[in-house]
Amino acid sequence: MSTAPSPRAWLALTLLLALAALAGWWLPRSALDWQPALAAREPWRALSAVAVHYSTLHLAANLAGTALVGALGVAARVPLAMALAWGLAWPLTQLGLLMRPDLLHYGGLSGVLHAGVAAAALWLVARERGRRQLIGAAILAVLLIKILGESPWGPALQRRAGWDINIAPFAHASGALAGLLCARLALLFASDSRHDD
Repeated sequence: MSTAPSPRAWLALTLLLALAALAGWWLPRSALDWQPALAAREPWRALSAVAVHYSTLHLAANLAGTALVGALGVAARVPLAMALAWGLAWPLTQLGLLMRPDLLHYGGLSGVLHAGVAAAALWLVARERGRRQLIGAAILAVLLIKILGESPWGPALQRRAGWDINIAPFAHASGALAGLLCARLALLFASDSRHDD
């Protein structure tokens, strides 16, 4: 698997997520959102949940986050392998929510965005040196502190100041973990392919 920088693949996934969120604004939420009770019968919800947003603020914040994660991947000079890892983490983020069956409905990009941050940061830590490696480590540390500070083991839905919807912190934890695991696998495959050359 190539480790050459491939910002186009990362940006293509970023654009796809943003377009899905925008298109989903006009579609019925109940047909797209994540519902653990329907996971086996309607598996597409593991992908379509990113298209569901419960308020204008929710959509705007997630679109802004999408732009930031896109910029992070470009700045980190991630290869195609990391874009693929982020893409694989997309449905796995929602599947991780099966561990919280009390989260009856979930929609939004935030879990998948946490996956993208984790993947790009792990790339910096694993493959860069010096300042760029330290930046990756700092991003991972801040991500961990953020997730732990959100109490993902607490109530499935939590009210937070400044938000007009309830937040599902476990989705952030699920996304970050999915992103780390998929990125780690991509790094292993990239290492194996380099040794085969």
